[in-house]
Amino acid sequence: MPASRPAVSTAVIGTSPPGRQQPSRSARASADRLRTDRSRRVLPAWRRAAGVLAVVGALAVAVAGAVPAAALPAGGSAALPAGGSAALASTPAPPPRVPAPGGEHPLERRDVDAWLDGLVPAALEGSGIAGAVVAVVHDGEVVTTRGYGWADTATTGGEPVPVEAERTLFRPGSVSKLFTATAVLQLVERGEVDLDTDVSEYVDIDVPRRFDTPVTLRHLLTHTAGFEERVGGLIGTGEVAQPLRDALAQDPPEQVYEPGTVPAYSNYGNALAGYVVERVSGVPFEDFVRQNIFEPAGMTSSTFEQPLPEELRDRMSQGYPSSSEAARPFELVGTAPAGALTSSAPDMARFMLAQLGEPGAGTLLGRETLDLLHAPALTADTLGTLAQAPRMTLGFFDESRNGHRILGHGGDTQYFHAHLQLYPDDRTGVFVAVNSSGSTPAATLTLRESVLHGFTDRYFPGEPAPTAPQPTAQEHAALAAGSYVSSRGMHSTFLAALDVVGATQVTARPGGRLLFTPGPNAAAPALYEEVAPWVWREVGGQRTLAMRVEDGAVQAIAFEGAFALLPAEPERSAGLVLPVAGASVLVLLGAVLAWPVGAVRRRARRRAGAPVAPAGRADRVGRGLTRVAAFAAVVATVGWVFLIGAVMSLQPVPQEAARVTQVLQGIGVLGLVPAAAQVVSAVRGRRGWRRVLGALLVLLALGALAWLAVELRLLAPSVSY
Repeated sequence: MPASRPAVSTAVIGTSPPGRQQPSRSARASADRLRTDRSRRVLPAWRRAAGVLAVVGALAVAVAGAVPAAALPAGGSAALPAGGSAALASTPAPPPRVPAPGGEHPLERRDVDAWLDGLVPAALEGSGIAGAVVAVVHDGEVVTTRGYGWADTATTGGEPVPVEAERTLFRPGSVSKLFTATAVLQLVERGEVDLDTDVSEYVDIDVPRRFDTPVTLRHLLTHTAGFEERVGGLIGTGEVAQPLRDALAQDPPEQVYEPGTVPAYSNYGNALAGYVVERVSGVPFEDFVRQNIFEPAGMTSSTFEQPLPEELRDRMSQGYPSSSEAARPFELVGTAPAGALTSSAPDMARFMLAQLGEPGAGTLLGRETLDLLHAPALTADTLGTLAQAPRMTLGFFDESRNGHRILGHGGDTQYFHAHLQLYPDDRTGVFVAVNSSGSTPAATLTLRESVLHGFTDRYFPGEPAPTAPQPTAQEHAALAAGSYVSSRGMHSTFLAALDVVGATQVTARPGGRLLFTPGPNAAAPALYEEVAPWVWREVGGQRTLAMRVEDGAVQAIAFEGAFALLPAEPERSAGLVLPVAGASVLVLLGAVLAWPVGAVRRRARRRAGAPVAPAGRADRVGRGLTRVAAFAAVVATVGWVFLIGAVMSLQPVPQEAARVTQVLQGIGVLGLVPAAAQVVSAVRGRRGWRRVLGALLVLLALGALAWLAVELRLLAPSVSY
């Protein structure tokens, strides 16, 4: 759906060669001091028991901020990469820093370079990001391309390699989807496909369906085909990428919304559009894009191939969790059209010029088709009042700001993060990419917004349209208050448990305002005010959202074109599920620990000559089965925490592990039978209120976890994710 060192390289296509500026010796040395000494402490038994509740609660920590298209960046330091100064002795001296002109800011190379040089290195320094590139185009020309920081930090040995704007390759992630959309529109322009024909007419695989409404290319490109999200196979490593057809046909997501009605960002949907290109054209998707986009646009350093072609491999930047950590392997994107692009800043500048239809930039689409690609693609006929929020075009997000029309798309792999924006009416484009996730979860998002919003505010200043107080604000705020979950979710598998910790709370505030916690696609809370009936704008900002209301209740809240918030099911609220799960685990853990403790006490009493009433065989068997079930349920609960955390960190999880956890969960469910028998036995045998209460608590705890297993799809037949 994604800051570095003060090393700087600059290049303007066809003019001057790149220059570089290197990090300070003291900053580089600070990386050498970053070592974490992890000690293991043995906790007392009572603290281990209490810790299980913390482990259950850790589900919220492990997955609350997870992003479906990528894992949260690992923590780290903003320190610069290690390496002696001698390793940098042969690096060319940096050019003199360009001072920014005074007064108004002309969109020309000198001003843009000075502004970027004052912004990006400091942002990288404080964000734990190794390297970055920025490209800017305007009025049919490349204004500048700038490179910052390190393509290879040499953290694990060797010499550090600086980012060279002209040469270094980055992975733009989901910015790849713009190339898929362009390829589809090329086929539309040739009359080979139709945007509103069911895609089943073009492919040889079964398209997931729950509704009779056709799934069209228009739906796929606007993220409204109704598919749930899938995480498994999204990004991996290895030597060979999975064929596109196999990636789409094996374990596809379920369709959970009627096509055209609910924005729900989908990597699967975009990749399916890419497969249409492959099937209709008769050539692999990667080859089609090379022949019909890269070559006409002059993009000689770009590819969708995975792994990279031999001639490009030595130019590829390393990818990092943070600048202080070791480089990670080259990532293989499971569905290539959705995110497998590798490119350089100059090539992305050429793509932006071609998208803007600039003369001499290489013709990708005719003027009318470009206008179609850049226009909102859905109407109120299917979206209803959600159409009053920013809408998707056939591939681009509407990211307008300061009264200027801006079309864009961001992208994230695990380690690379990027964003591209076009100003079609101003003949301008900006591209920024980084090669690390940074030292905080929001590091790359903050940096990208600093560049993109800062660029708009500097060169295209303006104010959003004034608004008047809405008389309906108070009433509508009261109706909208509640708990919501993202439409981009997992519904049919055990990852449905993410709804518990991923909810957004919407609270009515004085004056008819709404507080979103967290804000839509943000980490911090955000305050919104109504600017038109059921249309809300961020107070002090420019983000806008719209609501669809049916029968006096809010059914959906749309924002940023491809995303929506839907009313949460009360049964899945964190305020209910986490206390119930935590208390149940503690009760069952107590029952499990009471078994050996009770045996030791009975043995001690026998040795002391005290009478011990023997238990009947049926009672012993019942208690044994109940304790086995209790133990299995506890292990299963903890197992789900770690499985879900691993999945959302994009770590491979064998299906066998999920199946074993399901078996343990099933044993816990079956344990309801002997647990109920124990309650009956305790009551009939008049064994005292403590025994009856204990047996009843165990029964209730097993029942509660069984209910959660069903409600959260932990026992779903499919363990795909």
